[in-house]
Amino acid sequence: MDWLDEAVRPVCEAFEAKGRAKIARMYRQCFRSTWDTTLQRADGTVFLITGDIPAMWLRDSSAQVYHYLPHASACPELAETIEGLIRRQFRMIGIDPYANAFNREASGRHGFQDRTSWTAEQEGWIWEHKYEVDSLCYPIRLAHAFWKATGRTGWCDEIFRRAARRIVEVWTAEQRHEEASPYFFERGHCPPSDTLPNGGKGTKVGFTGMTWSGFRPSDDACRYGYLIPANFFAARSLDQLDEIVSALDGDEAFLARIRTLRAEIRAGLEKYAVVRHPDFGDVYAYEVDGLGNCLFMDDANVPSLLSLPYLGCVPASDPVYQNTRRMVLSRANPYFFEGTCARGIGSPHTPKDLVWPISLCVQGLTSTDPEEIAALLSMLENMDAGTGLMHEGVHKDDPTRFTRPWFAWANSIFSEFCERALSAGV
Repeated sequence: MDWLDEAVRPVCEAFEAKGRAKIARMYRQCFRSTWDTTLQRADGTVFLITGDIPAMWLRDSSAQVYHYLPHASACPELAETIEGLIRRQFRMIGIDPYANAFNREASGRHGFQDRTSWTAEQEGWIWEHKYEVDSLCYPIRLAHAFWKATGRTGWCDEIFRRAARRIVEVWTAEQRHEEASPYFFERGHCPPSDTLPNGGKGTKVGFTGMTWSGFRPSDDACRYGYLIPANFFAARSLDQLDEIVSALDGDEAFLARIRTLRAEIRAGLEKYAVVRHPDFGDVYAYEVDGLGNCLFMDDANVPSLLSLPYLGCVPASDPVYQNTRRMVLSRANPYFFEGTCARGIGSPHTPKDLVWPISLCVQGLTSTDPEEIAALLSMLENMDAGTGLMHEGVHKDDPTRFTRPWFAWANSIFSEFCERALSAGV
């Protein structure tokens, strides 16, 4: 029996005892997906493809292994694999902190002809150069959680230290994007969501103290430059980086920079993130520009407004979060779809009427209502189209109409949700 079989056995047995044999099978298959299908070893590190795209996203690769962390302390092979992934992530950040996805080697392989701020040396490593704040948050989150789960600190080397300082430099520069940022991005012959206007610099923004993002975690362009869930995530990541540096590095000057940036982002969130909605009261906006404009919506990709408690950014009991939750899980959110098969949040990244299993899992992971959790588990059970796996988007009325048959992040977070459902008594 390998470690995966041992890891899934208690959950599978619990679901089988409840008469949920299909959920048990789906959980087993989804739990194994990342390990069995996406893991590649290279240069003493670990490279994780997303599934059906042969590139490694900083965001996806972190989320793909997060459900394995509770097992890492008891399994040296697993711990060494996750540590190898962390080493790879921070090596890539050191190459270019503005990139969201990377090649396994410096092959120059990418499917686009973009005009952007990379150098020729950087370009070889980069699959896509869309700057997203969350791309830098996720590796910090993974490193911190891995350290807490295992006590292992070998990943905290000079490569990590240089990359961590580069993250803080970038987030600081992007507080004044128009004046201080070297980043620009333009893609020709594409939908508007795949490129940035104004010569690749994005729409105009005012100073808020928050840090600017060119793109959302969906890889779609931001309409307004300050993505609220990403800034919450950045502040939380700075908490975690503070703890790492305090315990494992001790550089007081760097700690001061972390704490200053965190305080400025949080002050910006306090001033600009909460907006009065005519139907739901005070809610968190999805994006703002610091010039008076805001966007009411939510996207299935994480970080999202729905995911804020899951990421440790706000408590689920926060009244503003609860108002926001009601808003984004209603037709007030233009990307909320409801049909005979599924009811939940999709994304402008996929066609209309596609509900994302990731968003349903996040809804369940942030719920305190056992009835809601049970309903979501049953919904997901009927959305797999007989594959035993999760997909990117599933049509609200027909589970056989879906995008991305091989999408490891969705499988991993489904595993997390199944475990949450059991703990809630479902």
